[in-house]
Amino acid sequence: MEHRLSLASLARDLHGEGRLSDRDLARLLAAQAVKAHPLVYLSEQKLEDGAAPGCVWDMDALLAWLGARVGQQVYQIDPLKINVTAVAEVMSRAFAERHRILAVAVTSEEVVVASGEPFIHSWESNLEHVLRKRVRRVLSDPRAIARHTAEFYTMAGSVRGARGGERTDSGIGVTNLEQMLELGSMKEPDANDQHIVNIVDWLLQYAFEQRASDIHIEPRREVGNVRFRIDGVLHSVYELPQQVCAAVTSRIKILGRMDVAEKRRPQDGRLKTRTPEGNEVELRLATLPTAFGEKLVMRIFDPDVLQKSFEQLGLADEDLRRWHHMTSLGNGIVLVTGPTGSGKTTTLYSTLRQLATAEVNVCTIEDPIEMVEGAFNQMQVNHAINLDFSAGVRALMRQDPDIIMVGEIRDLETANMAVQAALTGHLVLSTLHTNDSPSSISRLLELGVPAYLIKATVRGVMSQRLVRILCPACKTYGELDNDAWQQLTHPWQLVPPPQVARPVGCKACRDTGYVGRQGIYEVLVSSPAVQARITSQMESAAIREVAMREGMHTLRLSGATRVAAGETTIEEVMRVAPRLDA
Repeated sequence: MEHRLSLASLARDLHGEGRLSDRDLARLLAAQAVKAHPLVYLSEQKLEDGAAPGCVWDMDALLAWLGARVGQQVYQIDPLKINVTAVAEVMSRAFAERHRILAVAVTSEEVVVASGEPFIHSWESNLEHVLRKRVRRVLSDPRAIARHTAEFYTMAGSVRGARGGERTDSGIGVTNLEQMLELGSMKEPDANDQHIVNIVDWLLQYAFEQRASDIHIEPRREVGNVRFRIDGVLHSVYELPQQVCAAVTSRIKILGRMDVAEKRRPQDGRLKTRTPEGNEVELRLATLPTAFGEKLVMRIFDPDVLQKSFEQLGLADEDLRRWHHMTSLGNGIVLVTGPTGSGKTTTLYSTLRQLATAEVNVCTIEDPIEMVEGAFNQMQVNHAINLDFSAGVRALMRQDPDIIMVGEIRDLETANMAVQAALTGHLVLSTLHTNDSPSSISRLLELGVPAYLIKATVRGVMSQRLVRILCPACKTYGELDNDAWQQLTHPWQLVPPPQVARPVGCKACRDTGYVGRQGIYEVLVSSPAVQARITSQMESAAIREVAMREGMHTLRLSGATRVAAGETTIEEVMRVAPRLDA
């Protein structure tokens, strides 16, 4: 018999199974007049499960219990795994809202529809008749259904509106709009069109919500792909029509004060906005001309990262003590190395914030300025007027600085300016792109810096990588793969842990098994023994050997301690940390 869920029936069923106390049953029966969905109201009460002491009836527990009773799979709605365009075309928004349902997957054989009312079936036959496909029902959180229905249909409506009109009712065959595009008579939508504004706002808020570090907007022949990088991995999010994709890029270029008319050469820009929670966020913009239009990447810099302690970033114990020692020296060069996206900027900014007291003058030269920080003076490279890193350091030297941060040492001229600044009593922090710490000494030699100047100025080098951290809510422990452990810790064998943690996947981590990233570090201190090995013909392996004897942990050894602590996996460390013979 078709009926909606009621608080009374749910409470009685739970009580009948011994899962709800007499007192809780009486309380729920007295609250039948509440207007909220019964599942939502029940989950908010956090009542104890009579059959499982210490467990409460939250939404996940209620859905699992109800799904088992009615024989429907429980589905967690994850927008990253849903083709929003396809599901929005399955049914109208009015139909979805009237029946409180939402399509979550579409294949050639079936449509998967999420509902919070397992006993309402009237809409199924209508939908199957129109779609000529089988409808498979799943059970989902009613709050998620309502929220994502609004989001998906608003986004799909904005895309349709930006294309120049509503979709035809039949949705079959080639629409007039596509014929016009083939003839070349369709103009790109106005970047200030309200539909385009809505799309950009949705993408940005969605990226903040999903903890994305980068947003990629990539034009292709027919469509534009939108992808988010989350915990170092790219996820496809949306496909935009090619013209709409170009308009979205133009809108973001306007916001970033970039030249909208110039599409032939790469450009950089920045914009500041707020998250839904009201926190300020900086975005660094970069465009690239490609075969099908401008590709745009927005890197998201969360100011909250700079408020984190070094321990929260993953730098702790002996490595942290060594890093503080190197950066507390009043002069010299301290280098941070690693590939793009390894957290070098965060490390440098966090260090500078600690060093930038009222008694010192901190100046930076960056390309571009990644995050605007009020505690120090920042200058941006501008190649159009020949203001490069070396010219910037030369200018900063006349600003009576105590600490100078150079975005990157790329050439001999910049390296020489950094050396001169260090020799004249300044502390210089900078980055290099090398595989590990000892290789940075070799890189400076290759650039042309004499060995005696490297000995005199370089105080130390820290190499870093970011590894994904296992989700604390779902990780499990299992037997150690001894061969993999030996490979990870070779040739310095560590005592293997009895067990290692493994990823599982749950709602909290979006079924990836990982939540967030932290650094693993390799800190090389320029000790007298290390300096003795720095010659014009030196080998990186010789410096590594001396540094290891003095207590330096390689990136893989640093990662191995994280594996032993149950924070990450052997595979994750080996993915990001280089082999010593590489």
